[in-house]
Amino acid sequence: MVRLLSDTNMADSQLVIDVVDNGGQWTHREWRMLRYLGVDTRILSNKIPLSEFREVDGLILSGGAARVGLTGELGNCAEYLQLDIPILGICAGHQFMADFYGGNTAEAPKPEFGEAKITLVDTGGKLFQDTPKIQMVWESHNDEVINVPPGFKITAYSQSCKVQAMENDRETRFGLQFHPEVDHSEYGEKIFSNFVQVCQSAKNLI
Repeated sequence: MVRLLSDTNMADSQLVIDVVDNGGQWTHREWRMLRYLGVDTRILSNKIPLSEFREVDGLILSGGAARVGLTGELGNCAEYLQLDIPILGICAGHQFMADFYGGNTAEAPKPEFGEAKITLVDTGGKLFQDTPKIQMVWESHNDEVINVPPGFKITAYSQSCKVQAMENDRETRFGLQFHPEVDHSEYGEKIFSNFVQVCQSAKNLI
């Protein structure tokens, strides 16, 4: 069981991590996972101007319908990526993030649906801290990142997809091709917990 934020922390300085809804089928699962971990969280439309955001400590860019990560258009997500806070992109959010920072996304030679086995590169970086080298995750994608942007590194891969996860050198931008919010991703809760801890650490530096 992962460690939840203490009641004292919640009362004194509760983390605020909002979820940007890009039309994904599991956006509410991401929101529920953050709530379970003691985070103050809301689901936001990706059409909301950045000027209308409340002060947040982190952001999740959710998945979306097929091809949405390829079009170069994902609501106002490009504007949100200008925030100087940790941001996690999932599926389409991951693909959009890669393209935004200069990587490449394309149609997957072998689309993945259902359970898949991923392998971490070295320790997998911040998101995969204290999880095993090989783990099962849940996939639902027709497209994938084929080249990570400058300043990013691959942190996990599968037999069919070489960029299952990435993070930047500053450890403030993270992308996951799979869906950690789905129960079939066996360490999904821990991955979310690790992202929460990244946001907490960044907040402590302010």
